[in-house]
Amino acid sequence: MTYQETIEWMFKQLPMYQTQGASAFKKDLTNTLLLAKHLNNPENGFKSVHVAGTNGKGSVSNMLASILQEAGYKVGLYTSPHLKDFRERIKINGQDISKEFVMDFMDKNKPFFEASQLSFFEMTVGLAFDYFTKERVDVAIIETGMGGRLDSTNIVTPLVSVITNIGFDHIQFLGDTLEKIAFEKAGIIKNNVPVVIGEYTPETKTVFENKAKEMQSDIIFALDEDFPVYDSDLTGDYQKQNRKTVLATVNVLKHYFDINEEALVNGLLNVVKNTGFMGRWQVIHQNPTAFCDSAHNSHGLKIVLNQIAQQKFKDLRIVFGVVNDKDLTEILPLMPKNAIYYFCKPNVMRGLDAKILQERFLDYDLKGEVYSSVTDAYKNALTDADKTDFIYVGGSTFVVAEIL
Repeated sequence: MTYQETIEWMFKQLPMYQTQGASAFKKDLTNTLLLAKHLNNPENGFKSVHVAGTNGKGSVSNMLASILQEAGYKVGLYTSPHLKDFRERIKINGQDISKEFVMDFMDKNKPFFEASQLSFFEMTVGLAFDYFTKERVDVAIIETGMGGRLDSTNIVTPLVSVITNIGFDHIQFLGDTLEKIAFEKAGIIKNNVPVVIGEYTPETKTVFENKAKEMQSDIIFALDEDFPVYDSDLTGDYQKQNRKTVLATVNVLKHYFDINEEALVNGLLNVVKNTGFMGRWQVIHQNPTAFCDSAHNSHGLKIVLNQIAQQKFKDLRIVFGVVNDKDLTEILPLMPKNAIYYFCKPNVMRGLDAKILQERFLDYDLKGEVYSSVTDAYKNALTDADKTDFIYVGGSTFVVAEIL
């Protein structure tokens, strides 16, 4: 198969949370363990950092990778979802995995994948771990998918586990209380492996402390630590806490790697250049100013919308689309009443019809027009805008992906 045929086969033939939602969710790690055995347990072939959480996983993972790269190490980075190309999920020192490696891996293992009915995510994790082992990375930063305890990545034994924060997202899978969601994320805490907690609430702190005690793991609460303030090219307000989480993690990693102050400073300043990270409070147009951000739940959107409110502009124009299993009751009360909305449907199976989205927004007196696509909505926002207006594109990672 060509690269394109390989990717299409992966997307179409097998369940994948990104496009199918609930049908792709697995209740245990049986398949992943089978896959690991089939591949000769590549998860044991490299040192790792394991990152879970509701928001900030991608930012924390990319910052850590950037710092370790600046310190001179060969760094694997596994994240999801991708924005433009599947290969963005698997990188070494900022370079996407090659098409040839993807094709060869899939070609060689396809009979096993089909016989075992592996999910898209399981196959991709196997691909990443096999790649990192064969390329002999010094360390790999491994981001979980949706949860933690049952996540396919949860077969690694890392140097340090990281849990960024807990918010309400994917509640149909992870639970409908912060404690239940925290329990799922805390499933990445391993025996005698230190864990860094980014943010916590009284409900989630107890869950983390109990799990760390059970696993005899040292626990570090980044929120309570006092760190110097470092500048970063990731300028979203939510990155302030993510940076603290990164600094607490780096303190643990210094036991294993030589990370000096220069690597720390340059790593935080050059995340985008070093790793190719996109879609986080990213400028996409000037005069009028347009930003995109992939925040897609109330926890993340609240911070983004507060940051927008601090900008200077005449009119605020919001290009917005979501997937059909998004809980809009959490999001709608946060959306600004004075904005002009451009409703659109992301081009994925799970995309919510823009007309339905418009109707839901109208219930909260939030008004705007429906557009045939994300790009059509964005183009119209640019055409309508005065040079002093502010345009925000968001609601879903898929919406952001279509305009980058």
